[in-house]
Amino acid sequence: MQTLTCSIVSIDALTPMVYRVLLEPPQAVKFEAGQYLQVVMGERDKRPFSIASCPSNPELFELHIGAHPDNRYATEVMERLQTQTTITVEAPLGNAFYQANNDRPLILVAGGTGFSYTWSILQSHLQSGSRRPITLYWGGRERADLYFHQQLLELAERYEHFSYRPVVENVNGEWKGAVGLVHHAVLAEQSDLSEADVYVAGRFEMVRVIRDDFHANGLPLNQLYGDALAFI
Repeated sequence: MQTLTCSIVSIDALTPMVYRVLLEPPQAVKFEAGQYLQVVMGERDKRPFSIASCPSNPELFELHIGAHPDNRYATEVMERLQTQTTITVEAPLGNAFYQANNDRPLILVAGGTGFSYTWSILQSHLQSGSRRPITLYWGGRERADLYFHQQLLELAERYEHFSYRPVVENVNGEWKGAVGLVHHAVLAEQSDLSEADVYVAGRFEMVRVIRDDFHANGLPLNQLYGDALAFI
């Protein structure tokens, strides 16, 4: 882990509440897909965000920050990013990163901006040349919350070993994906979780339920990855 003063390269709105932030560290930083960084707000105030970018580009950190008005934890970070040209971070951190050296299929489960964690892992896996099947389940409250939906549909067309399973809780108009909670979609489709490596990111409440329900359905806990698991 290093303490780095990063230049703020760009901030783009992916939705009215979600921003893609690109940070440039002072030198290339080696990290693993699925690791995170901490934005240093104060000596005892360090706020973690998954690194969405792929380790093949060690000269840039991409973050996806959901800054809902009720979420001061994230909106305060966005306010600082939008008023400064640099930001101090600690990186890389986390042990729930992509495990490339086994033969098990991969299942990625994301809620909301937890997608940023799975996006880094997905990019790394597709770039690796491995033919291990990989399935991404991404859940949002509304269709608009799935801000990379079209890109993922295109990737699923390009890579036959990649399956994309979008899930929304509230449907308005035409929708071809699953409806409900994202982990219910996984359990409905995956008959043998014991044969998979599962990576999960989202709200702590969601991760806790996934841990308990998936383990009850045969997933060994040593095949479940997610940094939230260390805190619940």
